Amino acid sequence: MAMQVLLAWSGGKDAAWALHTLRQRGEVEVVGLLSTVTREDGRASLQGVRREVLQAQARAAGLPLLEASIPAQCDNATYAAAMQAVLEEAKARWPGIRHAAFGDLFLEDIRAWREQRLAEAGWELLVPLFGSDTAALAREMQAGGLRARLSCVDTAQLDAGFAGRDFDADFLDALPANVDPCGENGEFHSCVWAGPMFAAPLQLERGGTELRDGRYAFTDYRLAGQAG
Repeated sequence: MAMQVLLAWSGGKDAAWALHTLRQRGEVEVVGLLSTVTREDGRASLQGVRREVLQAQARAAGLPLLEASIPAQCDNATYAAAMQAVLEEAKARWPGIRHAAFGDLFLEDIRAWREQRLAEAGWELLVPLFGSDTAALAREMQAGGLRARLSCVDTAQLDAGFAGRDFDADFLDALPANVDPCGENGEFHSCVWAGPMFAAPLQLERGGTELRDGRYAFTDYRLAGQAG
């Protein structure tokens, strides 16, 4: 019997490629997605992806979406409690599940923190992309059919002019040498609209870009034909 896995889902490229990678493993079955959504605006907490887009991505992936609701100003204890509640929900839904996967790439401290928190809840961590060469991984994603656009740029690390750009070869070629090609240091985040993990591409419309907290340039995407 395949190992059941719950995958953390931000709506971005790393989570999407982690799903694709896990699905290539015969001994693993991703049974659901878990998104952390900010209470105040109903968006993925870092990427800024709308809840309805997250839900559409989950439908395209053929998976149910579980949500952990957190406040905009969230400390580690509040985050951990929200995650614990959703993990309990997952165990009730899939009684044998004990593995959670994340699209982390190389940050050892984040990996260790997740591992500790999951262990406290009786879960084990999977990080199928960890240790990848991010320059090669970015090109692999693109060659594999993943399509995404930047949803957030940290203007302290990357020029705001990159906000809203396609995550494509031209984007990678234009990145400054000090910026990770996958944005693993938080330089940018993305919103995936197509790829081998989806049954069909999403039809998204780009909205405006706004600066938040004097630093983060968020670009809005909504489902085509949806107002607001």
